[in-house]
Order: sequence, then C-alpha cells, then structure tokens
Amino acid sequence: MPSDEEVVQAASDAAEDVIFSRYKQSAVRDFDVAVTFEEGVLDVDVYLNAPDDPDPERVAEDAALAARAAVDELFEEA
Repeated sequence: MPSDEEVVQAASDAAEDVIFSRYKQSAVRDFDVAVTFEEGVLDVDVYLNAPDDPDPERVAEDAALAARAAVDELFEEA
C-alpha cells in the first residue's frame, strides 16, 4: 500500500507533466496543483494561468484527471 506522501507526489507529478506537455514552461504565468490524500480520499485541484491556446481550463481538467489516474495506477501496482 502506497504511503500518503507517495500518493500526493504521484498525483502532483502527473498533473505537472500534463501542463508542461501542453505549454512551454516559459508560457505558463502561474499554476498551482493542490493534492490531498486523507483517510483514503483523494482531492485534486489544479489552477492554471496560461495562454488561451490550448484552453487552460481544459488543460487544468486534463491535469486533474491525469493525477487521479496516476493514483489509481499506483494502487493497482501495490
């Protein structure tokens, strides 16, 4: 069973990977990936301030989905 820290790190890394696969790092004005994992409940919130192409809201949603998928994968491997 992965530790809470491993879960949070995997989710954060996956979300950041999605963001920076869609934008150059220099194009991102600001972003925040907030991940909590307490009592078996994962909460992921992604804020992204970036150019309009691609749609930053869609990228933030995709990043949050990728974070959840990474955690699912982590638990499947355990």
